Amino acid sequence: MLENIKSPQDLKSLSYDELDTLAAEIRDVIINTVKKNGGHLASNLGIVEATIALHRVFSYPEDKIIFDVSHQAYPHKLLTGRYESFDTLRQFGGISGFTDKNESPYDTVTAGHSGSSVSVALGIAEANHALGSDGFAVAVVGDGSFTNGMIYEAINNCADSKDRNLLIVLNDNEMSISKNVGGLARYLTKVRTSSGYISFKHRFDKKLSRIPVIGVPTAKFLKWIKDSLKGAVIKDTLFENLGVPYIGTVDGNDIERLEKAFSEAKKYKGVSIVHIITKKGLGLESAENHPESFHSVSPECNKGCHTTSYTSVFGDFMMEAAKRDDKIFAITSAMTEGVGLLKYSKAYPDRFRDVGIAEEHSVAFSGGLSLSGLNPVCAIYSTFSQRTFDQVFHDVALQGAHVTLALDHCGIVSGDGYTHQGVYDVSLFSSIPNVTIYSPETFEEEHASLERSVSGVGVNIVRYSKGGELEYDRSKYTGGDDAKYIIPDAPLDAVIFTYGLISAEADAVYRALSRKNKIGIVKLIKIHPLDRDKILSFVGGAPIVFVIEEGMKAGGIGEKIASLISEAGTGTRVVTFAIEDEFIPHGDRSSLLKLLGLDSETVIARAEKILASECEGTRDKIKVGC
Repeated sequence: MLENIKSPQDLKSLSYDELDTLAAEIRDVIINTVKKNGGHLASNLGIVEATIALHRVFSYPEDKIIFDVSHQAYPHKLLTGRYESFDTLRQFGGISGFTDKNESPYDTVTAGHSGSSVSVALGIAEANHALGSDGFAVAVVGDGSFTNGMIYEAINNCADSKDRNLLIVLNDNEMSISKNVGGLARYLTKVRTSSGYISFKHRFDKKLSRIPVIGVPTAKFLKWIKDSLKGAVIKDTLFENLGVPYIGTVDGNDIERLEKAFSEAKKYKGVSIVHIITKKGLGLESAENHPESFHSVSPECNKGCHTTSYTSVFGDFMMEAAKRDDKIFAITSAMTEGVGLLKYSKAYPDRFRDVGIAEEHSVAFSGGLSLSGLNPVCAIYSTFSQRTFDQVFHDVALQGAHVTLALDHCGIVSGDGYTHQGVYDVSLFSSIPNVTIYSPETFEEEHASLERSVSGVGVNIVRYSKGGELEYDRSKYTGGDDAKYIIPDAPLDAVIFTYGLISAEADAVYRALSRKNKIGIVKLIKIHPLDRDKILSFVGGAPIVFVIEEGMKAGGIGEKIASLISEAGTGTRVVTFAIEDEFIPHGDRSSLLKLLGLDSETVIARAEKILASECEGTRDKIKVGC
């Protein structure tokens, strides 16, 4: 049946029995594809029926659906003409694991971060109103995202936009908000979601308010009785207290009930919230029983899999550090398992806090811990740390607080694409005073960098990649905690600087160029601030410096090295291989490196031309390699 669904319009003629069959097919396709390609599983399995119902009630292009984070948009993709290409999910050149406005007109926005959907949807609803359109904006938000403060900023603004056509679907998978729902809530759900209730309530309020003298006071009095009863029994009037009508709860895996609730909200024409209860992982027993383990699934691995990862090394370090230092305090933002702190959270619950999807708060909170004498370590994915720039600046660095930021998933993040690449943190945070940044490439270097960070002062950032070490011969490298290097005796033709996971590619470049030229290579571990004298001593009198970095060229380490060398007036030419002014799609690492011109083969070819032109231009014909 799924292969015959070319657009959401094809759903509208199907019976509910046929829709149930379709939902089962969607789940099978998602399970089989994620098993092969990896991706987000449990959340997508839980939202199948809700996605079908939304596409039956709302119509593109008049209406727009925005999925918060959008990792739960696989059913949406399958229903909007992408069934035949779905097997390319998260593959280079294939479809994205998130909504992508360049991939399909049904994807309203390119999304990947939590909390922004209601703001965007309200903006669309406001634009529709200004342009005279009756179209609806629909924001689909998981209950986890309701820990993000931006959601409440938007809902607060909704109170001043009551006549804008906006529906907020609160997708509650019983892992957070649902604990506030009790027996009376289930009773009120039957009333609130019954056909005609919403329309009746608003018609009744309007008619009652028109009665002279007693109408308005009576309406207010009846509303006060209703809200007082609700507040006394279920304490669930938050959204209505913020001025947004609330409908719920609704069985989020019952297409017919969902369709009725969404239709009633659409008839109301205004801002409203529909609270649905879904079963995360529905259709796969293991995912139903352990949804947290099936949130994001890695593809099947037949070879080259890492049993140890940078994340697990961080987790082990935290266990060691907490054992010897009772001031160590770990913080994360709804990523306890993702950042390797699961064991720590169980062993040291009094020195651990998962603050929910609230990265800004996590960093400011860490600053407060430090100012009160604790030694906080805040673990965040690099892409989400982008939100914390002001907190790192204002609430930690400016205060002179000592906080360690453990940034996971740095550099290229293969499967997740545009929104999740960890290539911006160096340029961002190196612009703030009192910040030290480490970018270790081996597990040993990571452990040493973390040790230095928790023992240091100020803001210390340890950034590391997803996965584990890449294999190459490091036996000839020497050096200390700041850098590892191979520096032959002068004179040198060129010196390569690099850091992080791309050091493996840089090493391949070094070995290739060394066949004809005298080359040095420096693998930086402490990448900011740079030690001017050390950098210049590594360069020596080399006429060329190559910098190979898996980060943005603008504001990156290459620019900083070039500045130091320029100020020294040595005349050395600096050539940086880094990411230009572009966003990075999803795909396997090797394909993305080649796309960006950072694979060893491409860098070798470019570097050889540069070295050759340098030889042709020199008068010193005895120069090595010329």
